[in-house]
Amino acid sequence: MIKQQRESAANSVASKSLGGDAWDRLKRNRMAQIGGTIFICITLLCVIGPSLSSYSFEEQNLAYGAQSPSTEHWLGTDDLGRDLLLRILTGGRISIGVGFAATLIALIIGVSYGALAGYIGGKTEAAMMRFVDALYALPFTMTVIILTVTFDKKSIFLIFMAIGAIEWLTMARIVRGQTRALRKKTYVDAALVIGSSHSRILFKHILPNLIGPVIVYTTLTIPAVILLESILSFLGLGVQPPASSWGILINDGAQKLDIYPWMLIFPALFFSLTIFALNFIGDGVRDALDPKESE
Repeated sequence: MIKQQRESAANSVASKSLGGDAWDRLKRNRMAQIGGTIFICITLLCVIGPSLSSYSFEEQNLAYGAQSPSTEHWLGTDDLGRDLLLRILTGGRISIGVGFAATLIALIIGVSYGALAGYIGGKTEAAMMRFVDALYALPFTMTVIILTVTFDKKSIFLIFMAIGAIEWLTMARIVRGQTRALRKKTYVDAALVIGSSHSRILFKHILPNLIGPVIVYTTLTIPAVILLESILSFLGLGVQPPASSWGILINDGAQKLDIYPWMLIFPALFFSLTIFALNFIGDGVRDALDPKESE
């Protein structure tokens, strides 16, 4: 009894020390701290800010028109007299929301598909990965256009589908490679010898050891997805008016840069800060979970 308690305590301490060491390394990473602070501040502004504004998102004042930043409108107004700060914060909800939602879709599909392919192996694995290669060959923009024509053009879920349907491919490749390496470990052979089912081995021995690489890639996928959504909206293939996102605001501002430069500068600033912050966080998480990579 005492021996079991000691072993349980030792395992608990070891588990805690591994997580604790990673957390300590992450806290010591100055750029990750700065990135986390910036991202939290921008996200809170996007979530809370629009509800505190005295203006309406779709409220237009054609007589007022485009005005430069002032005490009344901190970041100015667009050519329809709408408060630009409110539109940036409201658009940020969609851009950041698409980033997390599409990444979640890619995470679920990619991890499931990659782990299954890597664990089964053989011809089944080869066939599954050739399917991934075939999807990789499809032009991303063409896929989005087909989805846009086929389904509701104004549906925000279309953006989730289009981006999530592409981003899971890389996740599946990473997870498949890690699973193939884990499948050869002695503890997997031992689990097979004692009669553990394949599903138990996957969920108890394989997936828990994939958490590190999956978390790292996920933190780096979110900014990539936000960037993709902004590019699609910039091209007119993403969110449709009257809804807005950072890509739409940047597109509108780029068309009027020579007349109303603030319409481009401020949306681009929020967008750039968010992308930089998320990349700093992703790099910090990678270094914390795998310190050898940073040496």
